[in-house]
Amino acid sequence: MNPFTYSRAGDLDEAVREISDNDRAKFIAGGTNLVDLMKANVMHPTHLVDITRLGLSAIEETEEGGLRLGSLVTNAETAYHPQVAERYPLLANAILAGASPQLRNMATNGGNLLQRTRCYYFYDTATPCNKREPGSGCSALNGHNRIHAILGTSEHCIATHPSDMCVALAALEAVVRVTNRYGERAIPFADFHRLPGDTPHIDANLEPDEIITAVELPPRGFSQHFKYLKIRDRASYAFALVSVAVGLEMEGDTIREARLALGGVAHKPWRNLEAEALLVGNPANRETFKRAADRIVADARGYGSNSFKIELARRAVVRALNEAAK
Repeated sequence: MNPFTYSRAGDLDEAVREISDNDRAKFIAGGTNLVDLMKANVMHPTHLVDITRLGLSAIEETEEGGLRLGSLVTNAETAYHPQVAERYPLLANAILAGASPQLRNMATNGGNLLQRTRCYYFYDTATPCNKREPGSGCSALNGHNRIHAILGTSEHCIATHPSDMCVALAALEAVVRVTNRYGERAIPFADFHRLPGDTPHIDANLEPDEIITAVELPPRGFSQHFKYLKIRDRASYAFALVSVAVGLEMEGDTIREARLALGGVAHKPWRNLEAEALLVGNPANRETFKRAADRIVADARGYGSNSFKIELARRAVVRALNEAAK
């Protein structure tokens, strides 16, 4: 681990100022990902700005009837909050499917959005990795890539985004609130994370001097017909091979609205609006679900060890839709 300095920001303006004045500074809150990366010599910040006392730790109603989740609220507090559990059970279930109780007690909502990939080669500093060292190459392309992406990949990176929480937020169409020295802006969740393209080292559309202040949930939470399905190698503390977040609005046996997001298959939570459109107005049956699943994986590409994920994703989508429609 490289030497670094430390300071504790007293308010939002101070935090933004400190990060703006040092391009090698990083915010730290729960530290459940950043500290690991520093220990592994993957990330080398020279200064850490502690933001745990900025007062971003509330869950509140929005004027539109949704919920505003403070960025410093822990994952555990979010999942067990009465309004989240009742109105957004898809999100609560996704959070509880991730990590371990100890990590959920420390990890923050803002940090969850910004966690880095769990690619083996990203963590192995003895191997080339374009996310760690742009231009060095992607070892996963021809290496051990069982956990890697099958959608939205590029010749520069096939890593996956590891978050469970973010898959549910994508399906719910949340909005990320961020602040910089000039003010606040809102980022639709679909636009927050990036596909790798030729800049896989840039994970999110967040400027270096910006801080996440909140995640806003819309009024509709799909509390009646939902499912978060996580397929993994073991029952606990394992990242998804494939995960599926489903939210449906039903009228009898007919699907009136559908949201569908996948995790473990791409560099960001993956939505396919064409697949969702194939569900709307159609009966909630296996034939409808299979058409949507086939559309989602139509452009999928395996890289050897992870080719099984294509069929796994197809089956997981059908299963999740079937369970959500009950």
